[in-house]
Amino acid sequence: MPYLLNLLRRSRRLFLVLIKVMVPVMVLVQIGQWLGWIDVLGQAIAPAMALLDLPPEAGMIWVAGVCVGVYGAIAALIGLAPQLDLNVAQLSVLCAMVLFAHGLPVEQAIVRRAGASFWATAALRLGAAVLYGAAVAWACRWGGWLQQPVSLGWLQGSALAADTQAGGLAGWLRGTAISLVFTYGVIVALLVLLDVFERTGLTRAITALLMPLLRLSGLDARVAPVTTVGVLLGLSYGGALIIEEADKNQLPARTRFLALAWISLSHSLIEDTALLLTLGADIWVILVGRIALTLAVVAFLARLIKGDGTAQARLSPAAN
Repeated sequence: MPYLLNLLRRSRRLFLVLIKVMVPVMVLVQIGQWLGWIDVLGQAIAPAMALLDLPPEAGMIWVAGVCVGVYGAIAALIGLAPQLDLNVAQLSVLCAMVLFAHGLPVEQAIVRRAGASFWATAALRLGAAVLYGAAVAWACRWGGWLQQPVSLGWLQGSALAADTQAGGLAGWLRGTAISLVFTYGVIVALLVLLDVFERTGLTRAITALLMPLLRLSGLDARVAPVTTVGVLLGLSYGGALIIEEADKNQLPARTRFLALAWISLSHSLIEDTALLLTLGADIWVILVGRIALTLAVVAFLARLIKGDGTAQARLSPAAN
C-alpha cells in the first residue's frame, strides 16, 4: 500500500506538470488550425519545398506536423492524397522531416520545463529536418534510389482517415481527453517499469550497454535510463522523467540539454516510426539515418559546449 500511494503521488505530480504545459498550447494550436493559420503558413513555404525535390503540397503537410504533430501531418496527407504524386524517396524525406520536427509548440514547451531552451532545441529540430531532408533528397535523386512511385489512394478510405479527420469542438475535446488519459496511464506504467529496472539491476545493465554510445555522443550516464524512455516511447514521457530527475539530483544545464537534444531529435522510435512505415516510407531513411544524425549532432554539441559556461547559459530556459 505505501508503494502504491507513493506511485500515485509521483504519477499525479508528473501528470500535473505535463498538462499545465500541454493543454494551453494544444488549445492555441487547435484554434490556429480552425482559423486556417496553419494552412496559410503551409502555403507560404510551399515554393521552398522544390529545393527539397518535394511538391508544393508537402509544405502544408510538414507545417501541419510542425504545429500539430505526427497525426496532424497524416491528416493533411490524407486530405491532399488525391493530388499527390510521390515516389518512395520523396515520401521518406517528408516523413523524416515530420519525425524530426513535429508538435513543436507542445513538445518544446515540455523541453523548456525540463531544463533546455525552447528556441535552441526548436531550431535544432527544424534545422536537422531541413538539412537531413535535403541531403537524402539530393542523394536519392543523384543515385537513382527509391524512385518507385507510392500509391496513397488507400488512405482516403482508411480507419486512420476517419480518426484524424474527425472535426468539430466535440471531436477535439474527446480526442484530447483520450490523449490525456492515455498519457497518465503511460506515466504510471513507466514509473513502475523504471522501478522494476532499478530493483532488478536492469537499469545498470542498460546503462552499461549504452555506455559506448554515450561516450561517443558525450551524454552523461546518469540520464541514460530516462533518455532511453524518451527515445523509445516519446518526448512527453522522457521529458517528464527528466524533470523529476533534474529536480531530484540537480543535474547541470549541460547534462539536461544534451539529454533533451537526444530526445528532441529522436523520440518515439517505436510508435511514430511504425506509423509512417505503413504509409510506405523507407526504414533506412526514417529510422537508421535519423539515429545516425542524432548521434553526430549530440556528439558535436557535447564537444562544443564542454565546460563553456556562456554556451550553457544560452541553452538554458532562461535564454528564452
